[in-house]
Amino acid sequence: MSSLLQATAAIPADRPVPEGGSFARRLLRDLRFAAVVGAVAALMITLVVGHPETLYEQLLYSCFISVSGFAVVDTARLLLWPGPNRSGRAWAALIAVAALTAPLVHFSAVQAVGPLFLHPTPSLMDYPTLPRLSMVMLTFLVLVAGIWAIEHREGLHRARLEHHAAQLRAETIERQALQAQLRLLQAQIEPHMLFNTLANLQGLIAIDPERANTMLDQLIQYLRATLGVSRAESTTLGEEFAAMEAYLGLMGVRMSERLRYRLALPPELGKVRLPPMLLQPLVENAIVHGLEPKIEGGEIAISAAAHDGLLDISVLDTGLGLGQSGAKGSGVGVATTRERLRVLYGERASILLVPAQPQGTLVRLTLPLETA
Repeated sequence: MSSLLQATAAIPADRPVPEGGSFARRLLRDLRFAAVVGAVAALMITLVVGHPETLYEQLLYSCFISVSGFAVVDTARLLLWPGPNRSGRAWAALIAVAALTAPLVHFSAVQAVGPLFLHPTPSLMDYPTLPRLSMVMLTFLVLVAGIWAIEHREGLHRARLEHHAAQLRAETIERQALQAQLRLLQAQIEPHMLFNTLANLQGLIAIDPERANTMLDQLIQYLRATLGVSRAESTTLGEEFAAMEAYLGLMGVRMSERLRYRLALPPELGKVRLPPMLLQPLVENAIVHGLEPKIEGGEIAISAAAHDGLLDISVLDTGLGLGQSGAKGSGVGVATTRERLRVLYGERASILLVPAQPQGTLVRLTLPLETA
């Protein structure tokens, strides 16, 4: 449960989404993409020409042109027009850089790779021929298309990051609202219990001061045992049972022999986590609506068991039974507990309120088994 309530750090709405690393890392990633583009282009050219024996030669030419061309254009993109909201003028300038780069890298490839295959290297004046100009145009189109593909990929990456950031913000807000709602529900329990106890203490002062003093001592002990736990986001089942034993001891002073109680907690369940003060309103409800209106009083039995990843906690009383006390409803205890379980666990938890045999009421809580 503590993991459910732990709020993540809020992410400001205007925080820039990271672009995916440093300049060097982004450039190297794009150049790997350029090498793949060059290899694909070499394969296509080889298939079009119909000379498979020239594949290796085409690979060297195409990869040289692609990698060196992308290195120039992508460096300009990352340093001069990093985006992401690039203007039309910036795009025009980037296309102009690609247009200047295409003949430069193609001429450089002819000069650098040609001699490796004993090809003549033309001078700058002899370079402009129709086949070479068509390859320059192809290089330009590949550079523009490649830069567009990189931009599209980075746009998708930014969209995923922005979506993730928005999810984190939404989860943070939801968890903070959930925490506030739970604290509000939890805050309804303590004043309700203290009001009933103090009202009874006020009545005892006039008719039995010694017993009132004993009850006050028990109240102090109960508050000392529970106030720290009640402010926490979660507690253990062992601490919850100890708090209920202190509370029943307090009620025992008020009801004397009319109240008997038993608590049965298997040792292996002592470290199970659950919301704090979950049992107190149910036990109080059993006393106020079941045992206290009954002349001879009765007994409360609190027990816990685990099965199939679930925790079952039972509060059984031998009081008057449902609807027999004359009080309206079943008290704030059951309603508040049901709402807390709904907010915390949804459909994974439930609370069952049924008549007990031969008399009394059984309240059974079922919630996920969470260990410390």
